[in-house]
Amino acid sequence: MPQLVILPHEERCPEGAVFEAEAGATICDALLDNGIEIEHACEKSCACTTCHVIVQEGFDSLNELSELEEDMLDKAWGLEPESRLSCQALIGDEDLVIELPRYTLNQVSEHHG
Repeated sequence: MPQLVILPHEERCPEGAVFEAEAGATICDALLDNGIEIEHACEKSCACTTCHVIVQEGFDSLNELSELEEDMLDKAWGLEPESRLSCQALIGDEDLVIELPRYTLNQVSEHHG
């Protein structure tokens, strides 16, 4: 089983996390199943960007981006070349290192700082 390394995030995962996840599961489901409360405002339907993550290692092992996911990612806060919507990114056979962005579009629009 691939191992997911979640880098520390001030609010969602202050100490970081390391756990195994099933290949074929979404990153979003793996995070939620392991107690990391990532936002998913559209109920994982690829209609928002609140579950945006940056896959620092293992990006190429994920499924390909759909055109819809690419369009949605263009609206994400802090977009990087290795950005994915965690509700759409299927875990492959490689270990992943994942960064949770500091903000989501929801937090930015609500003026969190």
